[in-house]
Amino acid sequence: MLGENHSLKSDFPDFIEQIKTLTANDQNFATQTQEYDALDKEIRGLELQDSPIDDETMHAKKLRRAALKDQLYQQLLQANS
Repeated sequence: MLGENHSLKSDFPDFIEQIKTLTANDQNFATQTQEYDALDKEIRGLELQDSPIDDETMHAKKLRRAALKDQLYQQLLQANS
């Protein structure tokens, strides 16, 4: 679905407290979260504007977002154990 919100809190509702804690206490996590949120917002905006960029660039942005999400999720799992 185009323009869908993929924020960490909406995609990982079971980790909301860990997200808040790590964002406040782990600078690396906070920086990655900030980059992820900005990239997600940019992608949503582009999708809602009928992707006014080439497919290769859009694909690269989505791959970067997925890689960041994977990294952040792994950190959430580690913090949860």
